[in-house]
Amino acid sequence: DSGDSISELQEWRPVIYRKCTDTLWLLLFCLFWAGLMFVSGYAVVAGAAERLVLGYDSFGNVCGQKNTPVEGANLSGLDMTNKKYVFFLNSCGVEIQSLKISSLSLCVSSCPQEQLNSLEDLQSFARNNGSFLCVYDLNVSNYTLNPKAAQLCPTLPVPPSKSFPLFNRCVPQNPECYSKYASVLISMVNEMDVFHRILSGILAGRDTVIGLSVLALAFSLILVLAFRFIQTLFIHTLIALVVFGLLFISGVLWWLHYDYRNDPSTELETEKENVKFLLGYAIFSTIVTVVLLSLIFVLRKRLQFAVQLFRIVGKIIGRIPFLLFQPLWTFLILIVFWVFWVAVLLSLGTAGTARSTSGGQVEYRALSGICYMAWYHFVGLIWTSEFILACQQMVIAGAVVTCYFNRNKNNPPPHPVLSSISVLFCYHLGTAVKGSFLITVLRIPKIVLLYPYNILNQKKNAKCLFSCCFCWVCCQESCLRYFNQHAYTTTAINGTNFCTSAKDAACILARNSAKLASISCFGDFLLFLGKVFVVCFTIFGGLMAFNYHRELQAWVVPLLLVGFFAYLMSHSFLSVFQVTADAMFLCFAIDMETNDGTAEKPYFVDQELLTFVSQSNKLTEGQNYRSTRPFQDNEDGTELQPM
Repeated sequence: DSGDSISELQEWRPVIYRKCTDTLWLLLFCLFWAGLMFVSGYAVVAGAAERLVLGYDSFGNVCGQKNTPVEGANLSGLDMTNKKYVFFLNSCGVEIQSLKISSLSLCVSSCPQEQLNSLEDLQSFARNNGSFLCVYDLNVSNYTLNPKAAQLCPTLPVPPSKSFPLFNRCVPQNPECYSKYASVLISMVNEMDVFHRILSGILAGRDTVIGLSVLALAFSLILVLAFRFIQTLFIHTLIALVVFGLLFISGVLWWLHYDYRNDPSTELETEKENVKFLLGYAIFSTIVTVVLLSLIFVLRKRLQFAVQLFRIVGKIIGRIPFLLFQPLWTFLILIVFWVFWVAVLLSLGTAGTARSTSGGQVEYRALSGICYMAWYHFVGLIWTSEFILACQQMVIAGAVVTCYFNRNKNNPPPHPVLSSISVLFCYHLGTAVKGSFLITVLRIPKIVLLYPYNILNQKKNAKCLFSCCFCWVCCQESCLRYFNQHAYTTTAINGTNFCTSAKDAACILARNSAKLASISCFGDFLLFLGKVFVVCFTIFGGLMAFNYHRELQAWVVPLLLVGFFAYLMSHSFLSVFQVTADAMFLCFAIDMETNDGTAEKPYFVDQELLTFVSQSNKLTEGQNYRSTRPFQDNEDGTELQPM
């Protein structure tokens, strides 16, 4: 009896070990999110993103909304719902002191369109337009009677001004005043750190960013439907559009860089950063264009195999019709998370305590530790996004595995997607957490390397060294993503933990690389072209939209953010075909190694897939190239079995 107990314990040991490791990783992720919730709560309590968006006066009132009073400031807590613009009382003599404009500022309902030369003109303007340009506690009837009106009202004469859409400021139109005002504003923006300049750029172009994200979503949906009903004409059309898009985007980027560099009005630090970023984008786009055009030329003769491949993948997806809706749910979850992340980021950027000064005014002092919270928040963006995408990959892989290892191809198992989701939440969340964590660990050094790269920008040797390190980390990340995807499929087949599944998948791929590498790589390359198509035309729309708003906007960084979101959207949608194809080929390799085609151990593969693999590799007898020994996933001899 004791011997039976020991053998039974040894039999259950791998299962217990897998459950413990998965539980520990899931607990680590929950603890990380607890910290993220703390950062979010702190940002909501201490921050005020509306100050950055709407602007505020010298008494702590945010223009365009109701406000709460600040202790010690009698003119705070006013209702500014109808007063949306910030007006400076001395717009022709403003000075910058510690990132703040020294002139007193008020919230007004409209900016004066004509010059006001006297207190009577101020009084008449207030009565006719309902816009009061003197301090709030001075009644309009006392503009000409109060002896202190000169200190409580704007410096005369008041130049004509127009509302500026970026910061909701009344900008003077008088050439002399405008020159003084612009120079002070340039100094203030240039002294702001990059973090706040990026936030300002994102907020200024928030409508454009949302519109471009919707455009990327539309392109992704069109590609998904086109790949589902693939035809040879679509393959050629997609390649032609990608080639045109790459050449056109590269040309536009070089033209914009030349235009910005030779623009004599480029004074702001944000505009100078735009020139640098445009040069980097142009160089990167040109390199990508040359590489992709070379690959397209080399692989042009395998287009027919691509058509057959996507026909087979479409057949599998046809057996699981709800599989096409899986990216939509993933996209909605990502959108909700990204909106939450951006809202917290804006709150962190404006976190500060309001304190009243001796003159009854209010100033905001930045809180300590905000920078560390922002980095923690950024890690949360990467890890959570990768975790959501990993869950999608595991759901798709589980559904494909269930349908592949089904003897009756005409009668697929009921609800394979729901079954895969239930298995993921019950058993494999820890695997998804660990896989996404490894990707996050490799992505953080890429971002960290950018900081010393910018500092040592003038030293060529250091710049070359950091470029090599950056490329090395990128290659490692790409390889890890590839093995992660196959590790998720192996987990769905055998139920092992992440490390064991990754080792098993690596061994299977190594033994079958000659048979499946060319097919899988070309299919992945074609899907990558689809992602490039979405990014190219989204970036083109962003270039056209942002180029019309050059002033005071770090629009190149929001454009990079739009390109990143466009790639994530297209990857989320097109990954259905990529994960389905890779899971199908991995199941095929395991099927070939586990079974021999006899009556006792028949193949699970259908004839169409077997014929396709044989033709694509120019093989007439597939059995000559497979191992006769069943695959073993570890030293204990645990054989891989279908679900």
